[in-house]
Amino acid sequence: MNNTSKGIVVFCVVLLIGLGIAYLGGRGGIQLGSLSVFMICALWAFAVNWIGFIPAQIYKTEKYYDLIGAFTNSTTILIAAALSQPLSIRAMIVTILVTVWALRLGTFLFRRIAKDGSDKRFDAIKVNFMRFLNTWSIQALWVILTTASAVGIVASGRDVPLGVFAYVGLALWAIGFTIEVVADRQKKAFRNDLANKGRFITNGLWSWSRHPNYFGEILLWVGIAVMALPVLEGWKRAALISPVFVYLLITRVSGVPMLEKSADKKWGGDADYEAYKARTPVLMLRPPKTP
Repeated sequence: MNNTSKGIVVFCVVLLIGLGIAYLGGRGGIQLGSLSVFMICALWAFAVNWIGFIPAQIYKTEKYYDLIGAFTNSTTILIAAALSQPLSIRAMIVTILVTVWALRLGTFLFRRIAKDGSDKRFDAIKVNFMRFLNTWSIQALWVILTTASAVGIVASGRDVPLGVFAYVGLALWAIGFTIEVVADRQKKAFRNDLANKGRFITNGLWSWSRHPNYFGEILLWVGIAVMALPVLEGWKRAALISPVFVYLLITRVSGVPMLEKSADKKWGGDADYEAYKARTPVLMLRPPKTP
């Protein structure tokens, strides 16, 4: 199988997974004509990213990739809310939480790439049409799977009174979001200090975890899923894939593995770095081990 054929297979698999989750998560939920609101949101996610791909392909640039991702996340949940009126209090809360998260993360990532000038991950990808298209398609899938629990709540059509699951879920989201924001700001401040050039961060939350921002990201989506538990029933529970997907993506695919490999290549063998790794957990936030 040549690269083009592999690319087409990946494209089809990504599309089937995204639409499959949307079909299951939307069963029994609010419908608009023959389509569920969940399915409309999934189609929107793919459409936005494919449209974003067009100028990106023409100019061979990835500068707006993260911005389109944030736009897709925020507009997807807002479309779900707009098509699912009247909203329950739980649905209103979740819509606000996802919008705040999407705008914060998208702005942060866009500013970072604007400062760096480019994203090295795309160097070998953007010169290949099918690989570059699949990158945008996978971003749409990321949006669908990541926000599935939230869209499931909003588009379920069920108004379940707030209870222990809602409050626990909201608390988990707030803690996770705070951890992510604080960790990102600490790392940004560290990098902006010229005295730290060529060094790795070991202070603040980064002394309790080598990737505290990712821990916060996973925790906040666990919170959304907990809020969704009383609302989702039957096949709608497929929407609970959100925190599982986020965890696997971060710990097995594009988050922790890539950064750990890069750090090991840069500082592997350095006594201070090896000591930092030995005393600091990869992901889970906890006090560092004593020597």
